[in-house]
Amino acid sequence: MTTTVLAAVRQFSQAKMGDDETGHGFDHIQRVVGLADRLVQAYPQADRVLTLTAAYLHDVIDEKLVTDTVAASDEVRQFLNQQGLTAEQVATVFLIMDNMSYHKTLDGTAKPLPLEGQIVQDADRLDAIGAIGIARAIYFGGHFGEKIYDPAVKPRTAMTHAEYRNLNHETIINHFYEKLLTLKDLMNTTAAKKLAEHRQQVMLDFLAEYKAEWNAEA
Repeated sequence: MTTTVLAAVRQFSQAKMGDDETGHGFDHIQRVVGLADRLVQAYPQADRVLTLTAAYLHDVIDEKLVTDTVAASDEVRQFLNQQGLTAEQVATVFLIMDNMSYHKTLDGTAKPLPLEGQIVQDADRLDAIGAIGIARAIYFGGHFGEKIYDPAVKPRTAMTHAEYRNLNHETIINHFYEKLLTLKDLMNTTAAKKLAEHRQQVMLDFLAEYKAEWNAEA
């Protein structure tokens, strides 16, 4: 795989994700790619171009973003074949895309990720936390009409996949406790774990300030 292939993958991803209005647009994709490229530098044994290819494509077949995941997968597979990827490389990209999502950890169906996939997963999770993560959580919740906060509604625990996807039972603030604050401890790589420490504190500070202002204490 070459940087020429990577340029085509970037263009394909931008065409698919450029109009997203849920916080998973091409700006998110570019940050994930940038973070993945930063993380992969510490692992010379990882295939950088394959890692970045998966990073560019990781949301293109996401069930929460596309109505027909089978058709979306077929289109991606055809595109990658046209770029000259081997069957093994295409299979690796799909292994990463199909098993890196958080919801896969809820039902225990996630298959082990190769190093390239662990890096992409870390990069995606890093973009879900910190200051960007706060903004994306509010943007996503607002897009789907979620309530911002209700102290009477407690965060859910031990959710199934179906419960996780049921936004009627979630508030934006509770999403931090149900998912975002758990991501720090789910990072795979040492570099990602270090970056997650600061971003975690940014979220904790935000939640403390939000609740203080909510209660007219600040």
